[in-house]
Amino acid sequence: MEHYTIYHPRPGVFLRNDGLADITVWAPEAAAVALVTAGEQPLTIPLEKGEWGYWRATTHQLAAGDRYRFLLNNKEAFPDPASVAQPEGVHGPSEVADRQFAWTDDNWKGLPLEDLIIYELHTGAFSAAHTFEGIIEQLPYLQQLGITAIELMPVNQFPGNRNWGYDGVYVYAVHGFYGGLAGLKRLVNAAHAAGIAVILDVVYNHLGPDGNYLEQYGPYFTGKYKTPWGKALNFDDAWCDGVRNYFLQNVLFWLDECRIDGLRLDAVHAIWDFGAHHIIQQISEAVKELEEATGRTKILIAEIDLNNPRYIQDIAEGGYGLQGQWSDEFHHALHSVLTGEVNGYYEDFGRLQHLEKAFRDTYVYDGNYSPHRKRTFGLPVTGLPYSKFVVFSQNHDQIGNRLLGDRLSASLSEQQLKLAAAAVLLSPHLPLLFMGEEYGEKNPFLFFVHHENDDLIEVVRRSRREEFAYFQFEGDFPDPQSETVFESCILTHSCGRDEAAADMFRWYQQLIQLRKTRPAMRCFERDSVQVWPVNEEEKLLLVERTGNGDALVIVFNFSNEIRPLPDICHSLDYVVTTSVKEDYSTHHISPFAVSVFEKKNS
Repeated sequence: MEHYTIYHPRPGVFLRNDGLADITVWAPEAAAVALVTAGEQPLTIPLEKGEWGYWRATTHQLAAGDRYRFLLNNKEAFPDPASVAQPEGVHGPSEVADRQFAWTDDNWKGLPLEDLIIYELHTGAFSAAHTFEGIIEQLPYLQQLGITAIELMPVNQFPGNRNWGYDGVYVYAVHGFYGGLAGLKRLVNAAHAAGIAVILDVVYNHLGPDGNYLEQYGPYFTGKYKTPWGKALNFDDAWCDGVRNYFLQNVLFWLDECRIDGLRLDAVHAIWDFGAHHIIQQISEAVKELEEATGRTKILIAEIDLNNPRYIQDIAEGGYGLQGQWSDEFHHALHSVLTGEVNGYYEDFGRLQHLEKAFRDTYVYDGNYSPHRKRTFGLPVTGLPYSKFVVFSQNHDQIGNRLLGDRLSASLSEQQLKLAAAAVLLSPHLPLLFMGEEYGEKNPFLFFVHHENDDLIEVVRRSRREEFAYFQFEGDFPDPQSETVFESCILTHSCGRDEAAADMFRWYQQLIQLRKTRPAMRCFERDSVQVWPVNEEEKLLLVERTGNGDALVIVFNFSNEIRPLPDICHSLDYVVTTSVKEDYSTHHISPFAVSVFEKKNS
């Protein structure tokens, strides 16, 4: 990564092939900095201060496995902010790592955005092994399913061994419980060999409180703003250049050294930067430079709660240059139609016309009035292709932020689950599946943590109760700190043992194959999709997808009654349907069914 000349130095400790180690740490206001090793015969290696507040040294006294801290002002010593290994946890010393890896994926160049069929998973809950190796063992299964990318929830170091990962405190350190940096590289290498891209969820809007020593080094945070989860990171205040570099170099660490194919940027609406050169734009520019240097496709997808297309517009057009974003409103519209829920943010949804608009316009609220927010909200996505938006019927947030972490499988019939899958996988947007949904996993996905600080544990418990009160949920409160809660979330992988699960899995395979092979499904321009106005009483949603000499008509029945098919379908040939024969043979569609038709010679 040394060829990225527009940035400040890479922070951290790097072993060189000649036996020397380069040390860099940012501490702009420190009077003295030294690296001190742990053990019975500790070494002290003084660092020299250079430009922009960086302290540096080169030494022959460090080797892989050595543990160390940085001594600041000859007083207290703290772990390395750019540590890649914390074997003793968030409060322990950092470890010098041998970062060499025997890659075998040199022919892998990544996947284009349009090819992504994403499978989101939590490393700890995906398998009984709770590790990257557990994911590697399941790669043949994921190949069989047909997905093209896995998206890992955050894997950087967090307190304990159980956590969603969004309160990590070492953004470079891969959690040792999962397999550490070497384990992650093995997973990426194996996934590429299987033809599967790897996307990593990263958090650049806040850091967790437990084990967070960044403020000891410098002004990483600012009091100008605040986030719902903690102090705002300093991207536009005094000394922000070092903070920006810390995260820019982290982006390059994941995408270059670890060969990750893309990043999902968590809650970028909570990244505060009123500088002329927004940090998100600078990240996009850094990744573009990396692509040009390596010849590998890299993708940036953001979670954005603003309905503002600026983040995914090209930089030349005044945007920030990200490739894609999550579209929560598609989920909300689909979920509320299927479940009837209208509490919390679902009060903005509940009618089929909302899902109709999500299919056609992506944003349901694009300048219209939002009852939940009590104001007009959003902007249109005019001109942006559907492939810039990721949609889903379930994800970690939408399941885990429910009182019981209940999946759709806990309340919907198999026919409704198949309908939800079809809505996502046959939409013109990019589909994301959440681990286990492909066979109707019944285990919940709850919020879980593993803190040692009793006060922090109580803060987490209290905040969860407050969130559920907002949604008017009732029932016993699952304790996020409980190991039993975590264990209840581990996938059963039951599709090999249960016929209903196997049938659901085959349906997902069929939908994915349809998405991959039909030319109309490969067209993502706005004029390639026609959505008919819905009748709220009939609850039929009719979507036509055209392009590349192909045309498909898709009928979704969101009612619990048999409905006559629209006249346009009577002369068309079936491609696939979940209707029973008695219905589709008489030009009807079964309750909660989907039928796909082919228009010939179009």
